[in-house]
Amino acid sequence: MASPYGSGDVGVKESSPFMNGGAPAPRKRSKWLKIGLPAAIVVVVILAAVLGGVLGSRASKKNKDGSSGADPKPGSAEATSLSSERAAVGRFATATNSAFMVPLYPSTTNTAVFTTPTISSSVDGWPNDPFSPGTPSALTTRTDRPRLFAPQYKWDALPNLIQNDPYLKAWNDTIFGNATTYLSQPPVVYFMDGDSGILDNAREVKERIKAFGYAYRLTKDKKWSDRAWTELQNAAGNGDQPFGPATDRWNTNHFLDAAEFSAAFGIAYDWFYDVFSDDQKSQMRATMIQYGLQPGLTVFTGAATFGWWATGVNGNWNCVCNGGLTVAALAILGDDTTGVAQGLLGHTIDNAKDNCVKGPSTDGTWSETANYWYFGTTGHAEMASALMTATGSDYGLFDTNTNFELTGLFHMYGYGATSLFNYGDHGPNKFSTTANCMFLYADAYKRPEYALFQRDRADAAEPWSMFWYDPKTTGAYWNGAELDHFFDDANDQWASMRSSWTDVNALYVAIKAGQNRDHQTHNDLDVGDFVLDALGTRWAGELGSADYRSPDYFTSGAQDAPRWKYYRKMTEGQNTILIGQANQNIQANPTVKHDSSGTKQGSSTVLDIPKDSTAFWTTDMTSAYDGASSVKRGIRLLNGRKQVLLQDEITATGAIQWRMHTNATVTTSGTSATLSLDGQTMQVSILNPPTGAAFSTSEAKRFDSDPTPPAPDQENPGVTVLIISLPAGTANLQVLFNPQWPGMAASDYVTPKQVALDDWSLTSHN
Repeated sequence: MASPYGSGDVGVKESSPFMNGGAPAPRKRSKWLKIGLPAAIVVVVILAAVLGGVLGSRASKKNKDGSSGADPKPGSAEATSLSSERAAVGRFATATNSAFMVPLYPSTTNTAVFTTPTISSSVDGWPNDPFSPGTPSALTTRTDRPRLFAPQYKWDALPNLIQNDPYLKAWNDTIFGNATTYLSQPPVVYFMDGDSGILDNAREVKERIKAFGYAYRLTKDKKWSDRAWTELQNAAGNGDQPFGPATDRWNTNHFLDAAEFSAAFGIAYDWFYDVFSDDQKSQMRATMIQYGLQPGLTVFTGAATFGWWATGVNGNWNCVCNGGLTVAALAILGDDTTGVAQGLLGHTIDNAKDNCVKGPSTDGTWSETANYWYFGTTGHAEMASALMTATGSDYGLFDTNTNFELTGLFHMYGYGATSLFNYGDHGPNKFSTTANCMFLYADAYKRPEYALFQRDRADAAEPWSMFWYDPKTTGAYWNGAELDHFFDDANDQWASMRSSWTDVNALYVAIKAGQNRDHQTHNDLDVGDFVLDALGTRWAGELGSADYRSPDYFTSGAQDAPRWKYYRKMTEGQNTILIGQANQNIQANPTVKHDSSGTKQGSSTVLDIPKDSTAFWTTDMTSAYDGASSVKRGIRLLNGRKQVLLQDEITATGAIQWRMHTNATVTTSGTSATLSLDGQTMQVSILNPPTGAAFSTSEAKRFDSDPTPPAPDQENPGVTVLIISLPAGTANLQVLFNPQWPGMAASDYVTPKQVALDDWSLTSHN
């Protein structure tokens, strides 16, 4: 039998599309390769595993409606068939797209394993945890080690599961490959990145410790624990290179840094507990308490100036800070004679329940942005998992906010054919931050589609996946999934519409309204903003974060805040309507209306869309503009989801501009524009054009008349703004997007009739 522990020479990093695996660098130096990717462009190779080769050759065992029948009984012929099918198919994705790092699925008809998402009783899974206290207490931990994330019973079961599950096997190989790569690298170099502090350092150390700890626990080879100790000594300031000031090595003023270092040390303390000496563990406790836990305790018991995140903050800061402190406190609880760990656990859980768990709104949308969802949910999931494994309960972290269950849908529908609907700020480099909370949430909320969606993603291969993923999860996430979803919380209000879940060339539109406030100062002034994917690329995209080190970037979200002077944050830097060259009103309260034909994808990765399949979304966003008496926007899918109509109805006292940012090469001719990108073509036209309406273009930069920002804007090389300019008055703009689909003749495209937005319905354009 081949070793389940990896060869140690894979040397390939399977990373998040939003993670820079190289050394941290000042954010302002980043280059933009694609709209839709953050400032931290990936510079690492993606594992494109081709583990299946028989996907199209099997007859369907499903009912006619595409749903699966009863789960096969263990030991039955059907159960044996299911196991053999899973082994033959391997991973559903056959590769990872190199440009956007999204999974590529085979073009195949129904296959026996592409069933409705479910938990199968006929597949081997995790044994029951022998630790099951009747009355759990956060101050009473299991007696065996490890106690965090993966107790020993899971390590004991893992080798067999690796042998029999293609996802676990591939992830295991990648983790060992990453650990081997880290083994030969020098310790993380201290780098103070302005207002972002040393957060990149902290998360990179945590990423390495997780990999070293995983490799050690499966092999018991001390080369992994020795290398981990070198990394820990360095981050404690006891290495061969300086690591911050001796009084505050973990930069508590930017407490995210201290929290992530605390988590890294807590993981190491627990996972290397049997190999580190008492002296080593004593040193680690002293370091954690001095630079992380004691300062953290003062947030709750004193007047710490760095504790703003503990009061009324429902974003990622609260989740990450409480999560890191909890992980570290649980790791040393019982060994700590100072009482700091015990004291912290008396505060962090309740504080997280008052704040962190409110990150998702009533529709599951994360309160900050789609990218900050990664940071917030990672902190939340790590905290909940550590508490469950160490003490036997999550203490309400999963269900205090009954809407938390929906945040997995937010992530799924926020992902287009190429990448996220990545409005607002992206955040710092991801490193140890992933979307693997989806595995934990799949189990907590009995939503197997969450795990099935995440397991094919590029950031899935890391230690948490090995223990949060349930190998009994079977089926395809797309089987039965609606193509459209609408998110209606007043703070968010956005729509996700697509033509397929599994075709990288699919049409995808996402558009938002929502408030221009209450997003933890990570939003843009962007009511009406949209993105558009088709033909394997993103045609209308987001510019993302500006330079986090720019003066006053986070100081305020008020109407006159310096933040709104930076191009990437102001209204003209978004794909929306600009009136009088002025920013939108921060007090905007749009309303929305929408409907969908309710089309669902079946078990096949090939979806034949009916001609009448459609969806639309409209918003009255008048409240976002001071220089207008009426501004309405609507978007709908046409012609069996092959075309997109974007319509605006405007009455304004200021000059009107329709703006869209694109990486495409743009050629304009009056009311028509041709966009060329990645060897594909998009035709854009103005239907029933108002007098004087025509396309023009500009560079993605501010007007000369704009107020000067506190620091120069980032440049946006390769980005063109497609523009329609009109004078003040009343205008009705219909912009039609026609991706030039292979094999589709000009006569196959439709020209929709003009219908007022208030009269839109599912049949209004028939």
